[in-house]
Amino acid sequence: MHKRLAFIDTLRGIAVLAVLVQHVFEVILEKHPTGVYYGPLHDIFGYYMNFGRFGVVLFFFVSGFVIPFSFPDSATPVRDFTISRFFRLYPAYWTSIVVGLVSVQLLDSKSFPLGQIAANVTMLQTFVNVPNLWVFYWTLAIELLFYVGCTILFAMGLLNRRFTAVTIVVAAALVGTTAALFVESRAVSSVMEVGLNLSAMFLGKIIRDTVIGGKLRWTHVTVCTLLYAVFAATLSDRRFGGVYHENFFYSYSIGSAYICAALVFIGFAVFGERMAWRPMAFVGVISYSVYLMSPFVIVYVHRLVWFGDGPLGWSIFLVVILALSILVSWMTYTFIEKPSISFGQRFRSARRKPVVLEPVLSTQGAAE
Repeated sequence: MHKRLAFIDTLRGIAVLAVLVQHVFEVILEKHPTGVYYGPLHDIFGYYMNFGRFGVVLFFFVSGFVIPFSFPDSATPVRDFTISRFFRLYPAYWTSIVVGLVSVQLLDSKSFPLGQIAANVTMLQTFVNVPNLWVFYWTLAIELLFYVGCTILFAMGLLNRRFTAVTIVVAAALVGTTAALFVESRAVSSVMEVGLNLSAMFLGKIIRDTVIGGKLRWTHVTVCTLLYAVFAATLSDRRFGGVYHENFFYSYSIGSAYICAALVFIGFAVFGERMAWRPMAFVGVISYSVYLMSPFVIVYVHRLVWFGDGPLGWSIFLVVILALSILVSWMTYTFIEKPSISFGQRFRSARRKPVVLEPVLSTQGAAE
C-alpha cells in the first residue's frame, strides 16, 4: 500500500474546516440578528469569498492528486479500484443518510418520499434527476464522475500519458470560457460548472505529475492554472453575478474560491511534507466523516442550545461545533470508515509486484 502524504491530509483538514466554518457562519447570519457585524461578516463569507466552495474545490484538487494513481498494480486493477472506492465511500455515506433521516424525524417530524431515499442510497440521484436528501451531497456526484472518467482513461491506456490531463484542462477551459461568454443558458452554465470542477481535479493531477516523477514542468502548471482561473472567473461572473441575492453565492466569492484553492494547493505541493501539520493532518484523515456528519452536528447544537448573540456567543458556538464534529467524525471513522476499508481489502486481488515510489518528496504516495 502507498504511504499517506501528511501534507495532503493537512490540505484535507483545511478543506473540511473551511466548509464547516462557512456553514456555521451561514447559520449565524441567516438565523440570528448580527447588527453592525452583519455587513462585514456577510462580505467575508458571501461577497468576497465562499469558504465552503473553497474547501470543496480544495478537495477536488486532492482527488486529482490521489485518485489517478490509486489503480493498483494487480491482475484486475479496475475491479480492485472500484471495490476500494465503494468501501471507502458508501458505508460512511449510508451512515450519514440514516443519521440525517432520524434527525429530521426527531427534530421536525419530517419524512422524505421512499423513491428519493432509494435513489440517494445509490449515490446516483443527481444522474437520474432526483434531489439530494441534503444539499452537501452534490459534491459526491462530481467525485463519481471523476472516478468514471479516470477508469475509462485508465482502461484506454491514456490516464497516465504525459499530456492527457493537460489536454483536458486546456480544452475544458477554452470551451467553458467561450460558452460562458456567448451562451446565455442556465442549463449550459450548470454543465460548464461541472466541467470546471473536473478541471480542478485534472489540474491536481498535472501538479502531481510535476512535483512527483517530473513528467511535466512548471510551465505546464502555470499555463493550465491561468486558463483554469480565467474559466473560473468568467463562469462565476455569468452564473452567480448580477444582483446580489444575500444567498452567499456571488461572482466574486465563487470565483475567488476556485482561484484561491488552486493557489493554496500549488503552494502546498511545492513545499511538500514541510507543509504538513500533525493536528490538521489528523482532521484530514477523518475529513470525509467530518464532511458528512458536521451538518447534522450544526443542526443539533443550533436547535438544542444557543450561546447568545454577539462575538463571544458566536465564538463559543463555533468552538463547540468544531469539537463535537471532530469527536463524532472520529467515531464514525473508527467504527464505520476504517473497518469498511479493511473489509473491502479482502475482495481485492493480490498485487503483481511492490509499488516503487520515486523519492521526490520526503514521503511519497498517497491513499484515500
